[in-house]
Amino acid sequence: MFEWNILKDELEDLKKKGLYTHIRTLESPQGAWLKISGKKVLNLCSNNYLGLANDERLKKSSVEAVEKWGVGPGAVRTIAGTLSLHEEAEKELAHFKGAESAMLIQSGFNANQAVIPPIVGKEDLIFSDELNHASIIDGCRLSGAKIIRWNHLDVKDLEEKLKTHPNARRRLIVTDGVFSMDGDVAPLDDIVKIGEKHNALVMVDDAHGEGVLGPNGRGIVAHFDLEGKVDIDVGTMSKAFGVVGGYVAGNSTLIEYLKQKARPFLFSSAPTPADVGAVLAAVRVLQSSDELVKKLWSNANYFKKEMQSLGFDVGHSQTPITPVMLYDAKISSEFSRKLFEEGVFAQSIGYPTVQKGKARIRVMISAVHTEEDLKFALERFKRVGKELNLI
Repeated sequence: MFEWNILKDELEDLKKKGLYTHIRTLESPQGAWLKISGKKVLNLCSNNYLGLANDERLKKSSVEAVEKWGVGPGAVRTIAGTLSLHEEAEKELAHFKGAESAMLIQSGFNANQAVIPPIVGKEDLIFSDELNHASIIDGCRLSGAKIIRWNHLDVKDLEEKLKTHPNARRRLIVTDGVFSMDGDVAPLDDIVKIGEKHNALVMVDDAHGEGVLGPNGRGIVAHFDLEGKVDIDVGTMSKAFGVVGGYVAGNSTLIEYLKQKARPFLFSSAPTPADVGAVLAAVRVLQSSDELVKKLWSNANYFKKEMQSLGFDVGHSQTPITPVMLYDAKISSEFSRKLFEEGVFAQSIGYPTVQKGKARIRVMISAVHTEEDLKFALERFKRVGKELNLI
């Protein structure tokens, strides 16, 4: 008989170390403010960068898609699950990302599992930034290729490791575009140059870049003016787009190949009409205006500046992601709890999501926050920080 008490002991150990995640249940739609356990709180931890998760335009498009296509696709894409709606969204998404073609996948996590194993295998090498997201790590492991980690953002280390590992059928360089815990940006322009120099494929996961970086939020590839030069562009619909789902964008040969080989595409049902309808609306919103992207950056710059003035360490973020570095997991957990009592929902993040000794409150600013919202948050951070003798 399985000894469940062993798992109970592990759970208790997580609680003692401040690493146990207390899951909050929302009782209202995503927005600047939420209702949780009957309490109105300011939302500072959603990935809903542009406020599109409850946007009327996306809701209308989603409802219309359900009315026309029903609630489910009924099959995997390769049998009877490809709707003309999927192909319309893929075409517009490819145009938005500056790519020849695109493929929709059920989630951003699945997108990495869809693209890495078909492209590289046991005869190949993967060069992965040491702080890449778990979905990239899992996709690399599933491929069976040898994984060589290079120092975070260190292109000199990347090139040195490419030089010392020249022999493989294929070599793939893979990196996050924006790193979700620290908010720093990959030097994609330099990475592409190195990839070209050493005949290595370059893949970027733009999950936290689309809707944030580049003209109209087109992402990190557009930010560095690299359209057509990045071999594989992967991302998610669950952050700035406000929906759920993932994509792979690239040249037409890549996408045609993946539609024959990618296991999440072949063996899991297609994204639902409701999701795809909302994705289409999100792409069209961003194509038509950069107003939300500009507001996001204005809010983020204001909040970071004021937090630094209060004496908080907000790391080296280059994006609206704002890590409030507290380092100690127990202190971070207590800080989050006290913030919630003060009406601010901002979760503590510790190991294994971040390295040991790097615990923090990760603040996620949104375009739908008002200046009054941000002042409310700053006052509460100040109050709790002083109470815990941190500032």
